[in-house]
Amino acid sequence: MWMSTLARFALPALQRSTSAMVCQSLRACRTPGLLPSCLTSVQLRGQHTLGSASRPVARHSVRHVRALDEERLIEVEWEDGGHSLYPFTWLRDNCQCPLCTLQSAQARKLLMADLDIHAGVDIVEVTNDNKVSVVWPDQHSSVFDSEWLKKRCFSPAARQALQEELFLNERYYWDSTLRVPTANYQEVLHDDKAALAWLLALRRVGIVYLTGAPAEQGQVARLAERIGYLRLTFYGHTWQVQDKNMANNVAYTSGKLSQHTDYPALHFAPGVQFLHCINQAMEGGESEVVDGFHMAEQLQREDPEAFKTLTSLLVDFTDTGTDYCDFMLQSKKCIIDVDAEGRVARINYNNATRDSVLDLPLHQVQPFYRALKAFVDIMNRPENIVTYKMEPGDVVTFDNWRLLHGRRSYISRPDKPRHLEGAYLDWDEVMSRLRILRKLVCGDM
Repeated sequence: MWMSTLARFALPALQRSTSAMVCQSLRACRTPGLLPSCLTSVQLRGQHTLGSASRPVARHSVRHVRALDEERLIEVEWEDGGHSLYPFTWLRDNCQCPLCTLQSAQARKLLMADLDIHAGVDIVEVTNDNKVSVVWPDQHSSVFDSEWLKKRCFSPAARQALQEELFLNERYYWDSTLRVPTANYQEVLHDDKAALAWLLALRRVGIVYLTGAPAEQGQVARLAERIGYLRLTFYGHTWQVQDKNMANNVAYTSGKLSQHTDYPALHFAPGVQFLHCINQAMEGGESEVVDGFHMAEQLQREDPEAFKTLTSLLVDFTDTGTDYCDFMLQSKKCIIDVDAEGRVARINYNNATRDSVLDLPLHQVQPFYRALKAFVDIMNRPENIVTYKMEPGDVVTFDNWRLLHGRRSYISRPDKPRHLEGAYLDWDEVMSRLRILRKLVCGDM
């Protein structure tokens, strides 16, 4: 069953460069209880499994190479019959010799001021060890590994494949039928395969549930250390979600929290959030999440004008108070951020911190409210909401740029109040750890 649903987020990047044997093993997971040896399982609710597969290294041999002087390109013909074109200037800029590249840091030493962007090519040939050698007019020599070149081919398909490998941009969109991926907290801490599966699911689905953590403070910090480091904010390195007197945040009350992303009042909001349940409420306190990217896609389809409004108008957010230190935040965000291709990239919405200042011309005020109401109405549809109740020792990890989360009101036991500990990370360190783990486990990159 998981192959028909969660495979959409876990496997696309793996299958593109995975052997036929491994792909057959992945498909074999359609059979309940059958788990091939190439996979490490992470339990999903409803007895689903999430797997990560090792990926064999493909070797690409060069058949022939030549310089196209008029076009200022080097053409590489591969043994499999394919062709790749590489601009002279790009090759000279990326010479891998010790004079031009610091290999220990994989960093360029060649200064842009010293790069001749009009340089020609004197000699280009294939070496005995199947590398491409280029001699430039100043007699500087560059040698390029065939695998290095193949990976950096400028064809649209190769560029798209590499960007997907680097950033894992494909997403699995979901609604209320989602069975949230679930892993064991201790396994994630101590096993690289389990940690990789966790981060792959976090990237693809946007939410992963961990069970088996000690029901005491400090566990979100331990989990963050598995990745890198915590994001310090005005609420501290970690923060305690409890009903507090004179609360400086609506989360620190026992009332209902509507669906929101955290911290849009920061110009760079945290990318990932951890919440660890230490004590649960006596009554109520259920968590709710929606897939903001899926909601935005629905809005674009059902109400294109509202989508255009929320992706173009800047809205003010504010947050003022005292916690780790005193703060007075102000930012301007579109409710929905899109990238250069028009794809949804981020959701910025928190009704509690949406400012009374609305820096819009009068004629755009009502259209803005209409568009925002349309978006929120979609978010509140029961068929779009996943509801769960955390128990002591449970940790939920989710994408704060994508998911909107909320909470139902609750009543605590007087002697044991509801208590969650939270922490933030940024996607830069999460993706860094994911790439490192993928290299360790799968041997790619």
